[in-house]
Amino acid sequence: MRIVFMGTPDFAVPTLTALIEGGHEVVAVVTQPDKPKGRGKAVLMTPVKEKAIEYEIPVYQPVKVRDPEFVELLKTMAPDAIVVVAFGQILPKSILDLPKYGCVNVHASLLPKYRGAAPIQWAVIDGEKESGVTTMMMDVGLDTGDMLEQKAIPLDEKETGGSLFDKLSALGGSMILSTLKGLENGTITRTPQGESGTSYAKMLTKEMGHIDWTKDAVSIERLVRGLNPWPSAYTSYAGKTMKIWSAEVTDLPGERAPGKIHVTKDRLFLETGEGVLDVKELQLEGKKRMDTASFLRGFQMEDGSFCG
Repeated sequence: MRIVFMGTPDFAVPTLTALIEGGHEVVAVVTQPDKPKGRGKAVLMTPVKEKAIEYEIPVYQPVKVRDPEFVELLKTMAPDAIVVVAFGQILPKSILDLPKYGCVNVHASLLPKYRGAAPIQWAVIDGEKESGVTTMMMDVGLDTGDMLEQKAIPLDEKETGGSLFDKLSALGGSMILSTLKGLENGTITRTPQGESGTSYAKMLTKEMGHIDWTKDAVSIERLVRGLNPWPSAYTSYAGKTMKIWSAEVTDLPGERAPGKIHVTKDRLFLETGEGVLDVKELQLEGKKRMDTASFLRGFQMEDGSFCG
């Protein structure tokens, strides 16, 4: 097929690679404009753009994909299908109706559950036992189109947002070829999503990571894993931000004193609204990320003090 690929972050790269190496003719890649990042505010290419340049594929970065001039440009490319993976802009009907086989989206959840911007992280935060990838036909709604193929994977007990991201990214790349083959052969079944069991995976913010110690230990531990590596779960201690990178729920009896610290020579326990967390890895503002034992060797925490 002649394919126009639309995607932006790391998550989309395996799908683009699968299309190229699977023998499809990727005539163009459309990605978000380059943006300044980091302390130096250097302008960096998107991961999808980097991959496209590696394969010498033309790259387009419209500020608004719905601009009439860009829509007309897409028409001249005459794509059989447009494949969209975490692109970052909503496609208008003028684009959705353009390709012969339509616009196909690779979405990182078991639709209709977790429509929206952050399905991977919310699956971990909510304590789901499984997640997966759905390929679907795009329509004018937000992740509401007919489902084409779906594959599920179990979540590990220690699954993080980052580890699940990697697994689902690879899974999406492996699925797109069979989805396109089914569309081309007319052998794939389009399944309407319906509205039963739907939920919206809202966009992540840094503020979401601020730990509310009045919540239960199980919920906080899942928040820690779901927001690892970004935006990360954090609290404050001695006037400094302290990121919690890893923790385990214990069966220790708690005092129900949210945020209270219990410290030994090499272990750090934190009280929650229900239960006690054993902090395994942390990072105090101005210091490196490290395991708790290493941290406590270089920093003295007062037993009975509080995080907030």
